[in-house]
Amino acid sequence: MRQLDLEREGSRICSFIREYLDSAGFGKAILGLSGGVDSSLSAALAVQALGRENVIGVMLPYQNSQPASLADAQLLAGQLGIETQVVEITPLADAYFERYAPAADRLRRGNWLARIRMCVLYDLSAQYGALVIGTSNRSELLVGYFTQYGDSACALEPIGHLYKTEVWALARHLGLPEAIVSKTPSADLWQGQTDEEELGIRYRQLDEILYELTELDLNPGASGNLTYPPELYQKVEKLMENSAFKRRMPPLLD
Repeated sequence: MRQLDLEREGSRICSFIREYLDSAGFGKAILGLSGGVDSSLSAALAVQALGRENVIGVMLPYQNSQPASLADAQLLAGQLGIETQVVEITPLADAYFERYAPAADRLRRGNWLARIRMCVLYDLSAQYGALVIGTSNRSELLVGYFTQYGDSACALEPIGHLYKTEVWALARHLGLPEAIVSKTPSADLWQGQTDEEELGIRYRQLDEILYELTELDLNPGASGNLTYPPELYQKVEKLMENSAFKRRMPPLLD
């Protein structure tokens, strides 16, 4: 894996946030706070870049969300000293399924929750005159572990170039609450959900394989000295291939 100078990387991300907002004519940023490490790190970097008075954190709990998620988001917001708003999305989300799709499975419902949350964020961004900051990391973007036009919808992705393990490292470097940094990663879309169980691979394994495939141009089939079993490389390659459409802008006819 690559070795980052965490102090330099934090400064580089802050410059990116500040310069992008300046170029777009905005002074404020808004983002969803889930209580997870990705949104927490994104918020902390936004505060460093713009000042706490220019960052708004929005908590968007659903009836099945873990109470600890909201508590961790509030803990982080309190540490950063930023303005917050809590929007309970249960009535917004359930109205559609109760009337039109009561038999929808949990994948459809999870994607709906992600898109409802982004709709709320974009409406509040108009109220506050703030740009929506994304909270996705490189690991999840590369394998498609996000909802298209849901949690992937944003004006900029400050940590989109960082692998998950690098997110953890930078979060600890910045002194974010250990309860947040060390918790089991979860999108918290349904009871018992964990990211690694859904992905079928540990983040540390995923990051090393992604690094080898995308930055070292490793060809697993031609290498006799792999860090992990060949089937794990095949799994990651398939995840990347099957989700490629999510990372492209909608195609246009010439």
